[in-house]
Amino acid sequence: MKIKKVTLELSSNQSPSFFKEFKEITKARLAISVVFSTIAGYLIAVPDFSEIQYMTLVLLSVGGYCMVGASNVFNQIIERDLDAKMDRTKNRPIASGRVKPNSALILACVLTILGIVILYIVNPKTAMFGAISIFLYTSVYTPLKTITPLSVFVGAFPGAIPFMLGWVAATNHFGIEAGTLFMIQFFWQFPHFWAIGWFLYEDYKKGGFFMLPTGKRDSKTSIQIILYTVWLIIVSVFPATGLTGRLYLTPVSAILVFIAGLWMLYAGIQLYRTRTDKAAKSLMLVSVTYISLIQIIYVLDKVLR
Repeated sequence: MKIKKVTLELSSNQSPSFFKEFKEITKARLAISVVFSTIAGYLIAVPDFSEIQYMTLVLLSVGGYCMVGASNVFNQIIERDLDAKMDRTKNRPIASGRVKPNSALILACVLTILGIVILYIVNPKTAMFGAISIFLYTSVYTPLKTITPLSVFVGAFPGAIPFMLGWVAATNHFGIEAGTLFMIQFFWQFPHFWAIGWFLYEDYKKGGFFMLPTGKRDSKTSIQIILYTVWLIIVSVFPATGLTGRLYLTPVSAILVFIAGLWMLYAGIQLYRTRTDKAAKSLMLVSVTYISLIQIIYVLDKVLR
């Protein structure tokens, strides 16, 4: 029996390395940041660090990367014609023609199967949430991006799964703890993606994407950014109340998380005041720092408690 080797089919006039194309088509930096969130959720969930299952961490990391990578590849296959119209995406592997859609589809299917199988080895619930994430991102969020600004709301669901996925991987249970981690990353996505939608407004317009809640870079959009940031701050410090089961945050850590939230809120207020692309970019950068920072605080709080 002959086994055919599946590779990304490149056009003859361009031959970058497979590894480089793989990184680009799976959006390696984004995928790694998602894996970071998942690992943070796992570390917060384990009763004691001496009980960490390192093989589970490896499986969670590889399986998580496969699932995120598959979602990104499917997304680029579906949006390849629209990506070609926008400056920030026209050089993506599929949009530029360096990778053929059929080859990309094979890669996406392989990553999906691998991801689900690997996460199933961790536990069935982890695999189920991973599968739900890729389905919502590919089949619901992606098509809605050219139809309605509500796509951001829909996309926030698969985007919020990674943080809580780590908890489910460690406990094989979805309860108030995992739900709280889910809500933190859920509310975070609105100011983050609306900030991106703001400073890339003209470029998104070329592709026909509707990302801002009002469809405009106006005061109503910036007010919504502020409101969702307030909800984010509330949810992020809520575990300090002791009402979220085994997920607990000490007062000192809650204060640090609150200060980080005020920093993000200030960036949102600056966008409301100035309504400039510069302020939107600043908010986006602050939001990226914020989500990583509070995840680190949550983990360190567990270590030092």
